[in-house]
Amino acid sequence: MFGLSDTHCHLNLKTAFQEDFEEVLSRAWETGLDRILIPGIDLETSRLAVEMAQKDDRIFAAIGIHPNDALKWKDTNRQDLMTLAQNPKVVAIGEIGLDYYREHAPRDIQLEILKIQLELAASLELPVILHNRDAIHDLWPILQDWHSKLVQAGNPLKARPGVLHAFSGELPTAITAIDRSFLLGIGGPVTFKNAQDRQEVVRQLPLSSILIETDAPYLAPHPHRGQRNEPGFVSLIADQIALLKQIPTSEVVINTAGNANRLFEWRNCS
Repeated sequence: MFGLSDTHCHLNLKTAFQEDFEEVLSRAWETGLDRILIPGIDLETSRLAVEMAQKDDRIFAAIGIHPNDALKWKDTNRQDLMTLAQNPKVVAIGEIGLDYYREHAPRDIQLEILKIQLELAASLELPVILHNRDAIHDLWPILQDWHSKLVQAGNPLKARPGVLHAFSGELPTAITAIDRSFLLGIGGPVTFKNAQDRQEVVRQLPLSSILIETDAPYLAPHPHRGQRNEPGFVSLIADQIALLKQIPTSEVVINTAGNANRLFEWRNCS
């Protein structure tokens, strides 16, 4: 039986959790959570994610350079990430992608770093965790081309290429992604009272396409909106999806956790 999974939780941001880290984890396990994936946003946080994963069988790591940190990229980083990926608790490359909202790095640099990391993911046969902010017009053609190359090469990653983290797009975009075997990460904003459009998209999504995630410490779900988010709140997201689909929460938990296991293959790592 699968338990709750939080597939995107930044426990490696020390400033957010340094005062009560153990208490946060304790509250998470008490809710029935039994898998947490910690993504890196730069080399330091990627290393820390791996260190955290090594200390607890229920925690796993993703490694990568976030587009907002693209200016930190060094020529040695590809090999650094390759080395980190040898750890069996590393189950994905991420958080990677494009961010045209903040633009902390020039777009051409973001694009270059994204393509390098997609190539790395393909070579390692690890799925990707994708950040998108106002950039789907550039991001999706790149992902389509990348996935087509996986198919042409017979790379097994073609069946589990990755997840569009914090998905906020419209239904046609979602269906296009699902058709390419990508999953969609649904987080706290689906619980917001003013998120009717997002809720309608989630209502129509097949349950087989959904992952649940907190993105802690960001985007806390209702009734904690505006507060620090934490992994134990993932149950509120499962409850909301169940409400939207008019199914038992247990069905959401079992299916989304099963989706996560197929994507990250983490039951094979424990």
